[in-house]
Amino acid sequence: MAAVKELLRAESDGTLSFGDYTLAAKTKKDNYEFEGDIYKVKTFSEITKLEKNGMFVYESVPGSAVENFKETDREVTFTVSSRTDVQFTLELEPESEYEVLIDGSSAGKMTTNLSGKLSVSVELSDGRSAQVKVVKC
Repeated sequence: MAAVKELLRAESDGTLSFGDYTLAAKTKKDNYEFEGDIYKVKTFSEITKLEKNGMFVYESVPGSAVENFKETDREVTFTVSSRTDVQFTLELEPESEYEVLIDGSSAGKMTTNLSGKLSVSVELSDGRSAQVKVVKC
């Protein structure tokens, strides 16, 4: 998967794509309206961060490209790519249990902390992507 050159875009299927891990310098796009919410993305080789209405949604270290990001009250789904292994953090419901699936295989059940953060590591290499699905138990 290639980086999202527009930094943040709406897809025809009602999902969002964002992030460009090929950038050498931090770049941002803000005030992006999508389905009544305002999004902001900051991205480059070291980090990618997405906010919705000023609140944390997604962050990865190092930077990543995310395609077809969709979030409901029960699950989050997206495809992630990066040059190397990536760790991403999602803001979910506090102190709740979620099952994490990577490329359709369960990576186990995890519980969010008091602030609702859930961190997951995915093994990647340049040109490789992984499908991620996080489902509330």
